Formats: sequence, structure tokens, C-alpha cells
Amino acid sequence: MRQVWEPEDLIEVWTLLEDEVVRLRNKTGANRLGFALMLKFFEVEARFPENAGEVPAPAVAYVAQQVKVPAEEWAAYDWQGRAITRHRTEIRTAFGFRAGTEEDQERLAEWLAAELCPVELSRERLMAAVVARCRNDHIEPPAPAKVQRLVGRAITDFEAQFCRSRLERISHATRSRLEDLVVGSGGETGEDAGRCGLGGGRRTVALRRVEDRSGGTGAGEPAGGGAQAPAGAVAGAARGPVRGRVGEAGGRVAGAGVEGVPGEPGADDTRPAPDAAGDAVSCAADGDHRLTGGPVHPARTEDQHEGGAEGRQG
Repeated sequence: MRQVWEPEDLIEVWTLLEDEVVRLRNKTGANRLGFALMLKFFEVEARFPENAGEVPAPAVAYVAQQVKVPAEEWAAYDWQGRAITRHRTEIRTAFGFRAGTEEDQERLAEWLAAELCPVELSRERLMAAVVARCRNDHIEPPAPAKVQRLVGRAITDFEAQFCRSRLERISHATRSRLEDLVVGSGGETGEDAGRCGLGGGRRTVALRRVEDRSGGTGAGEPAGGGAQAPAGAVAGAARGPVRGRVGEAGGRVAGAGVEGVPGEPGADDTRPAPDAAGDAVSCAADGDHRLTGGPVHPARTEDQHEGGAEGRQG
């Protein structure tokens, strides 16, 4: 999350609504401020902060003013006790999310390897796609470090499968030429080159070069025979604040929609790509404050917007 916020952005994103204030009635001191900050952070990021420093200082001061607790109390919030566990559970329930599991991570890795790695080379976009997929499924995403490891594992699995499938289709003579090329370029043995279908990024490139030269099987195509997609056309590669009204309490929730990830010139074009279910996910790159530093534009109904504005003016 970005650390610099303009006053109008603070008001738009970090103002507690009436139904959110109700949740604070049985909380005092550091727990009151901590719950409020965790609630608003989750609303924007669809995850919890990893430490106190991840929450912007201007947001801490602004929320502390609303809940009438000194901002210094944020440093006293207990990140290991039972209170924060209850707070996380209450916030997930309010937004209709659930905690992620090991099985969820296994499914995400398989989805990346099968659906996105063949058409997307950017690790950052793949990580963004994981977060967007979790939001759509209302699952709390893994911590950023875990997402990074999950993406690396998916890429490794895809490259190994890609090389195995191509090696099964080429002739013995072409395979021998490939092994000679790998030995000549990297000093590796033929035994190493043949292990596990010659998995690895450099060996994948070598395989494609050999088959292109010999007019072989078309191993230069992505797995599945499809054409290489543009770098920006990743399924659900979207981050940023997303909100909507859910539940009887009418609470806003991150994950009610998906905003895209800019990364290429002309990224404000909407580019649909298949998600895990084969549907199209719209990637409109507008308003992602964490990637562009621009203002946040959460979706609200007209009545909510006017009501909020009148409340602040009052």
C-alpha cells in the first residue's frame, strides 16, 4: 500500500461508515484503533497488513481522530494475541471472506501453470493475478512473500511440463542436437540436459531455437498450441481497491469487482482474458493507487456518495 495520501483520498478511502462504527462499540484503546485500521486496510487490499508499518501514517492519524483514540495507541496493538485473531475473523465474516488453506494454494499453483504461465511472462502480473483470483473467490490471499514463492513454483512446473511435451514430439536426431547445444552453451552434461525433460528457462529457449532451426514441431509456441498473448493480457491480473455493498449490514467489501493492472502503453484499454472458469475478466487499468500512485475511486451508489459528502460537510 502506498504511504503518501492526499487529504481527499484519505476522506474517500479511510472514512468509517455508520455500520463500521457500530462494530467498534465493544472495543477500547489500542484494540479499538487497531480494529478500525485493520477493517479499512482489508477493505482496500483484501488482505491484512503484515505489520504496523504497512499502514500509512496519515491513515493512522485520520482514523484515530474518528475513533477518538490517540494515534500512538497503534504501536501498542497486540499482533500476536487472541484479540487480533478475533478481529481478523470478524472482519473476514463482515466482508464474506474466509482464510486461505494449503489446498487453496495448491489449486492456485495448478491454475497458474495451466492457464497463465503459457501466455504471461511477467512474474509481477502473475502475482497480481493470484491476488485477483483470491478476491473473486472471496479467499484471503497469501502474504506477498508466499505469493511470490507460489508463482515461482508454478513457472518451474510449467517449464518442466512444456519441455517434456516437446521432447516427446521431436526426433532422436533433433534431441541429440539439442543436448549438444545445451552442453556447448552452458557446460552441462548430456545427462543433466536430459533430466526431467530439460526443465528450466535457458533450456526452454534452447529447445525452441533447435526446433525452429530444423523446421520441427513448432515447439516455439506456448503450451497448448496457442499464440503468445500480449504481456498485458493476463487473466485477472488486477489489483487495487474494489468495493461493493454486501450483507444485511450493507458493509463494503474488497473483491466486489476487479480493476486491472497497467503495465504497457495503452493499458487503459480493457482486455478480457480467461479466468480459472474460462470466463472473461475485465482488466480496466484505472485507479490502481498501489501501482500508479493515482487517486482511489471506489464504487459507491449515488445515495451513498451524497450521504457521505453531507456527513463530512456537517
